[in-house]
Amino acid sequence: MAQSVFIDIGLPVSLFIIMIGMGLGLTVNDFVKEARHPRAAIAGSIGQLLVLPALGFLLAWALDLTPAIAVGLVILAACPGGATSNVITYLARGNVALSIVVTAIASIATIMSLPLLVNQALSWQLGRSANVSMPVIDTVAMLVVIVLLPTGIGMLIRARAPIFAVRSEKTFNAFGALVLLSLIILISYGLRDQLLSLLIQAGPACLILNTLGIAAGLGIARIAGVAKPDQVAIAVELGIKNSTIGILVATTILGSQEMAIPSMVYGLTMYFFGAGLVTYGVATITPKKA
Repeated sequence: MAQSVFIDIGLPVSLFIIMIGMGLGLTVNDFVKEARHPRAAIAGSIGQLLVLPALGFLLAWALDLTPAIAVGLVILAACPGGATSNVITYLARGNVALSIVVTAIASIATIMSLPLLVNQALSWQLGRSANVSMPVIDTVAMLVVIVLLPTGIGMLIRARAPIFAVRSEKTFNAFGALVLLSLIILISYGLRDQLLSLLIQAGPACLILNTLGIAAGLGIARIAGVAKPDQVAIAVELGIKNSTIGILVATTILGSQEMAIPSMVYGLTMYFFGAGLVTYGVATITPKKA
């Protein structure tokens, strides 16, 4: 009962709070700056919204995953980055403003793209065996309330009380990490009888998706001809996902803890890849002299 209440009520409320935290790091000037030189933002957004979902479908097919894990992998691939990607970009000496803007663009676009992609995955995997679909209008409404609205609230707080926003950002990020860890523990317990077999399926798929996402980010950025800090930011955006949204979609909207397994696994393993990206950025980007 407690687990159900946390997932059905606590998760949406928690995600709302987490997205306020992401908005605290956003200013209108971030968008203005990137709009003047949009090449990197366009490259990152294309990678996030088109390339990653395509890789999710491709891996689900190539690895012959079970329907629940396959759909869960697509859900994960369709999710945007989050506040964690912005922090890792900063630590890796990447372009933080670009990271924030790509995260924001992807979060807004996800409101429309995620229901369409997930329904395509459901139709592909379960269309012939079960009448399962994601209610598009209800999902869009929920994502607007849980993603777009709190991000706007965070931006408003940043504009009106910038000192408070800067001081509070770390607290919101820590809260987000705690929520993700709590979800992983709860879902693991709920699926304890079949957890090992699910992890065996989802683990390699998540590791490959993470590797391909980072490689795709670096490749797209280099093709776009952007600077090294922009390359690192785009690689981080494609490699570090907002797994909490994936868990929300799987458990709250689709009612499937099995479909949440890829987001759960990715939510843990992506930090190892993040550490690698920080090491790469520090080694290859020369800090600006004062």
